[in-house]
Amino acid sequence: MITPAFDLSQDPEYLILSIRVPYTRMSEFDLCIDGTDFKFYAKPYFLRLTLPGRIVEDGREKGKFDIDKGLFTLQVPKETPGEHFEGLQMLTSLLAPKGSRSAKPLVEDVSAECSESAAENEEEDEEEFDWQVEQEVYVERSEEELSALQKYGFGNQRSGVFARLQEELTDVIDVKNPEETSAAERRQERLEAETSAFSPDHYLADLFEDDEIKALLKFKPSWAKLSPSTEQEEESAISFTDDEKEQLRKFTNRSYLLDKTSRHQAWLGLVDILLAYSYEVRSTEGEHNVESPWTIRKLSGTLCWLETYSSLQEVLVSFGRRVLCYPLYRHFSLVSVAVHDTTKVLQSGKACVLKCLLDIHKVFRENDPAYILNDLYITDYCIWIQRVKSKKVTDLSAALQKASLHKKDLELELDELENAATMVAEEEEHRASRSAGVSCGDSSSASSDSSSSSSSSDSSESEESEAEGQGCTESEEGGGGGGGGEAFKDNPLQHQPSCSVSPIPQAPTSALLSAEKKKVNSLPSASEGSRQLIEELGERVAEELRVSADSSCTAERRCSQLSDAAAKTEGTSGRSSSGTLLEPSARRNPLLIIQTQEDLSDLERDFIS
Repeated sequence: MITPAFDLSQDPEYLILSIRVPYTRMSEFDLCIDGTDFKFYAKPYFLRLTLPGRIVEDGREKGKFDIDKGLFTLQVPKETPGEHFEGLQMLTSLLAPKGSRSAKPLVEDVSAECSESAAENEEEDEEEFDWQVEQEVYVERSEEELSALQKYGFGNQRSGVFARLQEELTDVIDVKNPEETSAAERRQERLEAETSAFSPDHYLADLFEDDEIKALLKFKPSWAKLSPSTEQEEESAISFTDDEKEQLRKFTNRSYLLDKTSRHQAWLGLVDILLAYSYEVRSTEGEHNVESPWTIRKLSGTLCWLETYSSLQEVLVSFGRRVLCYPLYRHFSLVSVAVHDTTKVLQSGKACVLKCLLDIHKVFRENDPAYILNDLYITDYCIWIQRVKSKKVTDLSAALQKASLHKKDLELELDELENAATMVAEEEEHRASRSAGVSCGDSSSASSDSSSSSSSSDSSESEESEAEGQGCTESEEGGGGGGGGEAFKDNPLQHQPSCSVSPIPQAPTSALLSAEKKKVNSLPSASEGSRQLIEELGERVAEELRVSADSSCTAERRCSQLSDAAAKTEGTSGRSSSGTLLEPSARRNPLLIIQTQEDLSDLERDFIS
């Protein structure tokens, strides 16, 4: 017999069943309606449902068959109009045969004590779930007991699985020998592996270069638009795809015998898996990739280390540490937002939780080694969550919303690391600004020094020229050479320093020539030809130079003679007498050059040419 694809919905008065039965005859339909039981038969299809509410067969039934689509739609009246049937989207639980909803054993003692114990268990199941850590006195177990405790999987009900799958072991989990490693040893190894895998450089890089992190934080997953709602609003807000419905029909319905501790661990394991899934959805912006199976299982201690938790705080700490140690984006803000996303999923009801679990099941199903995790955890969670009460999911979401996680809880010294990195960054910034200020100060100082140096040089030259001019005038008047004085008035182009007579530096000719060459080379604007010409003239001057050691009177007489000669030359040839003076430097006039009367015309000719 083939179980057909089906879907259920409701209105205040009717339960609506949509059953897809292609390639069948309408005349072969057979229905059976009896309270909570519904049976449908159309060769070769058979469907049996156990409904959450009672329906009646009173003649108000309506049905139609779409031959093109092969879809049979049936409306069956509710026994109590206005009653809301809960869990119509939980298709796997609806397929369970009548009487299988209870997890009681097939054989049980019906004595008075057992009856009282069963009643207490039922009351315990209805009581408020305590999410706090339950403390117990430590009892040391024997080796036989320890070997019997090495169990894992959903509700710690599996063992011996990896003994048959040694090749796939390292590709699925991080525990090296799960069959012989106790839960405490697995936890210790997990903590050591996380501490070893933590990279401060990677963490600080994501902390200070967080452009991509900010973009991920702005992403809105599919459940972000949902709001805490009642069961009726949840059914209308959450819809399953055809593939998801098909997968729900494929699940084998089963019962789970879980004690209080196992139920508590199952709920905490669910939170751990949903946290890893929420991070993966946000880090890929809702588009799964080839790394998605690795990310989900790596961030979940339940899936990667077969971990069992005893409190919500342990779950949050484990998840936070693994986010900062393994994935591509390692930022504490992603931990916080993943916790918020998981709270949102739980607040949206068990239908939203089931949809997330089905997505995880699909991701693992399409990955070769990760499918083992479906057999160990995800499939059981998909079946189990359909049977739990919505109040349990709501209580868990409230407890998760109240929980808090801080960086210091992760025991990775994040605050100290961030403070040290911030101090280094501030110091580097201070050094850079100080270096920039020093370089700017040096350049401005050099510019001002150059300007002041140039100004002082020009002013000193001016002062020297004026002093020499005044000395020349006084010498002319004191020497009684009136003709010389008249010649100076008539020839304003003649340089005043040529008449300076006191004192003449007593320096060797070679030293003077060397000094003049250095001054010529220091001229920034002098061309190569000008420098060569001035050097040649300097050499000629050095050959003709005569340093007089006589008294100032002899110097005055020579100065007068030079002035008379300059006046005569100007009168006859009309040429300037400035040719009697040589000035190697355009800026400075450190030399006093005296010519003899006999060589005057030759020097003038050389200078002019």
